Amino acid sequence: GGVAGAPMEYEEFQASQASQPFAFETQDDDDDTPQPFNFIDDHEEDGGGGGGADGPAAAGAAADDMMTCAVCDDGGGASAASVGAGAGDGLEFVEEDEREAPVPSELPAWACSYCNVHTPSAVVKCVTTGRWFCNYRPPGLPASCIVYHLIKSRNNEVTLHAESPLGEITLECFLTGTKNVFSLGFVPVKEDLVVLLARDVDVSGIEDASDWDLTKWQPLVREKAFVPWLVKQPTDSEALRARPCSVAQISRLEELWRTNPAATYADTLSAEGDALDGGEPAPIQRQYEDAYQYQSIMGPLVRLEAENDRQMREAQTQEALSVRWDMALNKRRLAYFTLPSNEAELRLVGGDELLLRHPGDASHPPFEATGTVVRLNHASEEVGLELRSGGGAPTDLSHGYSVDVVWKSVAYDRMQTALKTFAVDETSVSGYIYHRLLGHEVEQPPVRTPLPRRFGAPGLPELNHSQVLAVKTVLQKALSIVQGPPGTGKTVTSASIVYHLCKQNTGQTLVCAPSNVAVDQLSEKIHMTGLRVLRFCAKSRESADSRVEYLTLHYQVRHLDSPANAELRKLQALKEELGELSQADEKRFNSLRRRAELEILSAADVVCCTCSAAGDPRISSLRFRQCLIDEATQAPEPECLIPIVLGAKQLVLVGDHQQLGPVVMCKKAARAGLGVSLFERLLELPGR
Repeated sequence: GGVAGAPMEYEEFQASQASQPFAFETQDDDDDTPQPFNFIDDHEEDGGGGGGADGPAAAGAAADDMMTCAVCDDGGGASAASVGAGAGDGLEFVEEDEREAPVPSELPAWACSYCNVHTPSAVVKCVTTGRWFCNYRPPGLPASCIVYHLIKSRNNEVTLHAESPLGEITLECFLTGTKNVFSLGFVPVKEDLVVLLARDVDVSGIEDASDWDLTKWQPLVREKAFVPWLVKQPTDSEALRARPCSVAQISRLEELWRTNPAATYADTLSAEGDALDGGEPAPIQRQYEDAYQYQSIMGPLVRLEAENDRQMREAQTQEALSVRWDMALNKRRLAYFTLPSNEAELRLVGGDELLLRHPGDASHPPFEATGTVVRLNHASEEVGLELRSGGGAPTDLSHGYSVDVVWKSVAYDRMQTALKTFAVDETSVSGYIYHRLLGHEVEQPPVRTPLPRRFGAPGLPELNHSQVLAVKTVLQKALSIVQGPPGTGKTVTSASIVYHLCKQNTGQTLVCAPSNVAVDQLSEKIHMTGLRVLRFCAKSRESADSRVEYLTLHYQVRHLDSPANAELRKLQALKEELGELSQADEKRFNSLRRRAELEILSAADVVCCTCSAAGDPRISSLRFRQCLIDEATQAPEPECLIPIVLGAKQLVLVGDHQQLGPVVMCKKAARAGLGVSLFERLLELPGR
């Protein structure tokens, strides 16, 4: 036997699995090494210098004003088959709407037993266990799922998927029949043909083997994963939707399979959804090897905090409340009630969702309705709740009500999405910011932009020497930290920085802060400079009082007066009058509103929102080259990452790490360092 002189067609290969040599026709096997992520540096786009050398940090400070600008620079059988290998194919990054695609409710039988990736060309089956695994390496896992399973289970034979380009075949050596994938490799036979051979196999006396150059033998498993021309890597959109799983959970699952082959991923979780790993989570690092290690540490901490928050919020039921009823201008029911003074830890904020309940009586059926907190009077502790559907509300009853908190995971989900995006999307940040956020010491590329003659901004107070130096330094750097105690004019300085960033004409600027109060204050200051400012609010807060309502997206949509938006205004008025629209009118209204929102968003110079709101699809579908985060010391690091991964190439963090830090309620997460802000961690880096 020998290697077939020409590759066979796919149909022929299926009919001759027992007799033909294992050969592959390849399209490009010059370099089958998986390509590393290439991150776009600022200097690549702006013509600046490269990275790699260390250099001193630049800082602007005035001792009398205590305003400093710390700039983070440097610092079965064998067969023949034809297949397009495309070795070395790069990852193709998808648009935001592809990432939002829903995950199928029922996964196919070949879904990866670890992470649920189920693309046929990206999965293989362990012959011994009969389980499917993919060629993707989840964050924190030291190898791809299939390689990790083979090592943990001490197995070494795999079968490709029936719908893969090669069909359902078990990998084996053409000459010896060896099926141990860790001993298998391939050798080019012709320009577009390779053959599978075991390591150090003797080919002497083999007909046609003279064409085989054994010095070019390469293993099938490289960098702890199968070569991608044989088993594909999942696309980035699939990786984003992969089930999060820690090394501890995967190890636990492998242990369970030894005694219970029917065990599933759910068996690694407690009744509350916590991983049964029993120990403390991995602590945060000052520096990370790569974004996957970063995600593998931060992700579990976010999950711990989310679960702790859920348990605390859902346990805060208030009973025996008195309610007074009113009607809002939008014809929705308003319920006002006062919380007991000893329940201050409820910590309600505008936009929170509550469930209002009444057990009913002889003349009233039981009642419950979900509403949004639209008013908070901290002096009297009175809460105003706007009900989504007030039909059947017992407005003649004022006593005996109960209130439950409706927990929402949106903020935590957006943190996890940001961590995944940072790990897999090379366009999420510039190369320099990517490396600096991971703590790598790289040279800061210069920002090539002409400096203004005057560093103040129209409509704002004149800057003092310290503030001027801070603005000047920030405009020339890709990553800056501005630190100043209360009263040193950080808000005015931030507004001036944003003004000059916008005047560089390099795109829209995204301005964020952890709290709505801080965002409102900064929005107002920036608006005073004459820039077109848009204050973006979460839908749950659109009914809440705000002193900058005239800048909000929902306000501007409601007050559009152009002829092109006449139909939208008509449907809006109809909805406010009737309370709801027909199905067809509602669909048309939503379509027109989305178009108007996009038009207004695109026309703004500056978009202001909370860090969490930056994960709203209406914002995350856009790209912001410049990003400023105020009160950056008050947000956990994953929360700050939400706006950063929307394309940041010039990043400014403003705050004071000597003041209030992030509030982390989960003791485990706090001990692991989730309470350390990105601002503070970057300050501690060497070579800052």
